[in-house]
Amino acid sequence: MSIKVAVLGAKGRMGSESVKAISGTSDLEVVAQLDLGDSLEKLISSGAQVIVDFTHPDAVMGNLDFAINNGINVVVGTTGFDEKKLVQIKSWLAANPKIGALIAPNFGLGAVLMMQFAAQASKYFESVEIVELHHPAKADAPSGTAARTAELINEARASVKKATMPDATTSELAGARGAKIGDVHIHSVRLRGLVAHQEVILGDIGETLSIRHDSIDRTGFMPGVLLAIRKVGENPGLTFGLENYMDLN
Repeated sequence: MSIKVAVLGAKGRMGSESVKAISGTSDLEVVAQLDLGDSLEKLISSGAQVIVDFTHPDAVMGNLDFAINNGINVVVGTTGFDEKKLVQIKSWLAANPKIGALIAPNFGLGAVLMMQFAAQASKYFESVEIVELHHPAKADAPSGTAARTAELINEARASVKKATMPDATTSELAGARGAKIGDVHIHSVRLRGLVAHQEVILGDIGETLSIRHDSIDRTGFMPGVLLAIRKVGENPGLTFGLENYMDLN
């Protein structure tokens, strides 16, 4: 029996690609395609069991509120989540304990592995910085992937009591050293012709290591999207990061 899926942001690049990918499977069924201005009531009338949200940071919370409180599992590719928003989502899920919600900063399996590799490598290098590069229509900076990578790196370095990274900068133009999450600097590039790219640069005395992932086409995200749709109903509560649905041990 197929899983009934509704795609929110269905006219966007990721949404439309998701509709095509889901439609090409035998165990998933697209039952609703919603975009700006469409009524969320269609989620109920369509019988959707899972929504995939590729909308906008300004719209996503309202979508999740409606879906979770109507008993629909949620897979979220929209970015821009902070701790306050995550706490709110957890409260909705606490009132609906059978519902699963996955928030994935990146659905690229290679990107997920890049984040994991970077976190592991950061335990062994004195310095690490992130450069993320995206198309100019992206709404948030730094990207959710870069922010998540920085969080994982900070956790990994703290676990081995790694010292604070050296940085003798005392004078700078605002933003010259990028944003900073924990101890990790992030530099964001927005450029026509790009899709989604990230490089983690690690350095120590006498050597550097670069770990890079490039999304050349949005079809590369679809295996991760399909994996998430199939798994979210089996994992009640809030899950942050697609790596939690992957066997990485």
